[in-house]
Amino acid sequence: MVLEMIQKENDIKKLSPEQLVQLSDEIRQFLIEKISRTGGHLASNLGVVELTMALHLTLDFPDDKLIWDVGHQSYTHKLLTGRKGGFDELRKYGGMSGFPKRKESDCDAFDTGHSSTSISAGLGYVAARELLGEKHTVVSVIGDGSLTGGMAYEALNNASRLKSNFIIVLNDNNMSISENVGGMSKYLSGIRTASAYTELKKGVEDTLKKIPRKGDQIVNQIRKTKSGIKQLIVPGMLFEDMDITYLGPVDGHDLRKLVRVLNEAKRVDHAVLVHVITKKGKGYGPAEENPARFHGLGPFDIETGEPVETGKTDTYTQVFSKVLTDIAKRDDRVVAITAAMADGTGLSSFERRFPQRFYDVGIAEEHAVTFSAGLAAGGMKPVFAVYSSFLQRAYDQLLHDVCLQNLPVVIAIDRAGLVGNDGETHQGVFDLSFLSSIPNMTVMSPKNRWEMADMLRFAVDFQYPIALRYPRGAAYEGMRQFRAPIEYGKSEMIRRESDIAVIFVGHMAQLALSVYDGLKERGYSCTLVNARFVKPLDTEMLTDLAKDHRLFVTIEENVIIGGFGEQVIEYASRSGLDVHVRNIGIPDDYVEHGNVDLLRKEVGLDRDTIIAQVLEDLGRESRQITEKDR
Repeated sequence: MVLEMIQKENDIKKLSPEQLVQLSDEIRQFLIEKISRTGGHLASNLGVVELTMALHLTLDFPDDKLIWDVGHQSYTHKLLTGRKGGFDELRKYGGMSGFPKRKESDCDAFDTGHSSTSISAGLGYVAARELLGEKHTVVSVIGDGSLTGGMAYEALNNASRLKSNFIIVLNDNNMSISENVGGMSKYLSGIRTASAYTELKKGVEDTLKKIPRKGDQIVNQIRKTKSGIKQLIVPGMLFEDMDITYLGPVDGHDLRKLVRVLNEAKRVDHAVLVHVITKKGKGYGPAEENPARFHGLGPFDIETGEPVETGKTDTYTQVFSKVLTDIAKRDDRVVAITAAMADGTGLSSFERRFPQRFYDVGIAEEHAVTFSAGLAAGGMKPVFAVYSSFLQRAYDQLLHDVCLQNLPVVIAIDRAGLVGNDGETHQGVFDLSFLSSIPNMTVMSPKNRWEMADMLRFAVDFQYPIALRYPRGAAYEGMRQFRAPIEYGKSEMIRRESDIAVIFVGHMAQLALSVYDGLKERGYSCTLVNARFVKPLDTEMLTDLAKDHRLFVTIEENVIIGGFGEQVIEYASRSGLDVHVRNIGIPDDYVEHGNVDLLRKEVGLDRDTIIAQVLEDLGRESRQITEKDR
């Protein structure tokens, strides 16, 4: 196998043209086989095999810097830098990350996981290079979907001022996760169909430059022209008008052409954009036919492309999808918004049923939130469904555009809590903290599938900003007998006794019940409370429980700092409640990738660890009482 000859970075440069062709086939087969067992991002990686090979043939690692936007398409890069052995433990706890990681390899220039960041990071590298007087090449690879993110345009605006080389590779596969939308998608489609003009442009420039003394001057003058004719016949004018040289489009699966254009790009003395056309999922039929389904997936059968295991229980996302569609049937003011995640957030069925009331704004969470605010101000009932880790990007818009005006926008926060194998950049463990800090914001979290449905109905009818937070995966079906009506700001009493109160947030219900049972088995009197509302805090309940409880145990899958538990501590202290509070949550750190159950144990969100901490608190309190008696 040719792949076996790649033991470290730059080994690819030792291969013959024939071996390079074989290598691309072997890489695709390797990725399909490995990801079918471990899960991961398949379609995006199959689409950039030749592009990655070309980059490795034209760059020197680790001296040159390659920055992948999002980073889920970096598997071939990892193979070509000697990490083949890590694929058996890909995205597993303690194993190789599915994203670039600086601490994993010197060839990973920048940690990524969210979109539209690579050009900004690349510009920073270029500025550092110039200040330090270094000579290495900096390349940022960004997808066409990521160009819908505002941060990318901010970076392009700065890139136009560069006086030294910086290569931006636009990986254009006409896909983000869901199909691309908007003006940039249409613009790039026009360039794809105008590829014949690329050779025309180059031929005209080469001919004019041959004119003695005046050639370069004529070419520069033509470049500055803003005529409609130029806009029509020369591809890439959006970038050219920003003083960023445009090269392409080039076939992203033609290795020879890719190497040629990248070497040409290295000779440009300012910012240059190389437009590469690729096919997402290339080389594997099921992924080519349905690239969105093969974006990020678990283990699957190679022959059929079907998942190895399909859970029978509805996920929280599926419950959200069904209930929202049902609500929209009866209320024509309900509209749904996504930021290029219609499938992932469960809004695809809403789109099919109510296409006129569905909006995919592309990878643009900030815009999505303010757009939702405008819809609400205009009399509609917007529901913006978004992953927790991506909502972080729209904090200012939530604060300034939604909550300042107290507008009735529903934020449906999917993938809240630990999401597992995607790691630090995707763990949704900060939303309770940053949402709770915003005036006028209400935050709810359901304990099971039935409360999920009830809370969504409550949220859509609510007249003010409200966030509904729920996790990835199967919806909990326990505690079905507890289904009291949702009352604003009020918690739900599951079991009422005395001494120890276990108060949980949302999908921590099953864990909290297990802790409750464990304490009961040890002879303790316990109360079990479903918080329901993280904000506002049910202070009436806390005050009442403090009368006959000595310990509150709060359980949440969110960072402890600024979370639900800290609000409980603050209220207890401010109100002089005679009760000790033990907060159980995520420590002040980023959580690595791995199986969610393993990660919970690692951070102390498991039954045995929590019970041990409770017993430690009770023992400490008993010793303090004994010492007082003495």
